[in-house]
Amino acid sequence: MHFGRASELCNLSPSALTRSIKRLEAVLNTTLFIRDTRQVQLTSAGEKFYTYAHKAQKEWEGICSELVDDASVEGRLSIYASVTAVYSLLPDLLEGYRAAFPKVRLNLRTGAAEESLDALFAGDIDMAVAALPDRLSDRVDFLPLQTTQLVFISPRGAGFDDHYETPADIGKLPLVLPRSGVSRGRVDQCLRELGAHTARITEVSGNEGIIAMVRLGCGVGVVPQLVLDRSPFRDEVELLENAPSLEPYVVGLCATRKSLSRSSVAAMWELAKKHSQ
Repeated sequence: MHFGRASELCNLSPSALTRSIKRLEAVLNTTLFIRDTRQVQLTSAGEKFYTYAHKAQKEWEGICSELVDDASVEGRLSIYASVTAVYSLLPDLLEGYRAAFPKVRLNLRTGAAEESLDALFAGDIDMAVAALPDRLSDRVDFLPLQTTQLVFISPRGAGFDDHYETPADIGKLPLVLPRSGVSRGRVDQCLRELGAHTARITEVSGNEGIIAMVRLGCGVGVVPQLVLDRSPFRDEVELLENAPSLEPYVVGLCATRKSLSRSSVAAMWELAKKHSQ
């Protein structure tokens, strides 16, 4: 949404980029951008064309990869991961991949863990670091990398467990939970099985955000132990004693079958297999 920066990325002058867009709009017989002195926005037609162009570009890169006769791996690989996954699970993989396949352009996108599969299904990225869902779509392959416990945490010394004696009492406490995803589903199921009902739920996007909110005293949260161990706030929260037991959290790489047909994605998949053995 900035013609100057876009022209630099395209190795064009701003005027050349503007002419290219005008020619495209003439062919399509519609306006793609709304421009004024302060901002640039896509029109509704521009939004639709962006979706088409994004898919077309990935299709082009895919067929180019399939038609390569030699063993070289080129193109682009985009990966979605949480900040914790970038620190803990991806460094060795990315370093090994760059050394083995220097012609591939790596794009790394960070965000909330529970949003990773949505980004994958939308076609925005080629591969995601995600938790193994209870029901895995037949469109997706999953490669496990690490198993970690889901733990209940509370602010250190805040006294949240003063009126908490048994796991069924979890409903008496204010909870800090992700809006969606595997851990939210397991907590909801746990509450149903215990017959514990609570209306005091603060929803947060991302495990790292949950720990920050628990530290502030907003309630008791549920996060993977892997994330807690890496958090800068790990010494300011503590495990809730006698907490309900949740099924472990399996973290791994996810990719659609279609993405795996591209050589750049398949190469990362095979490398991750070796690292996980």
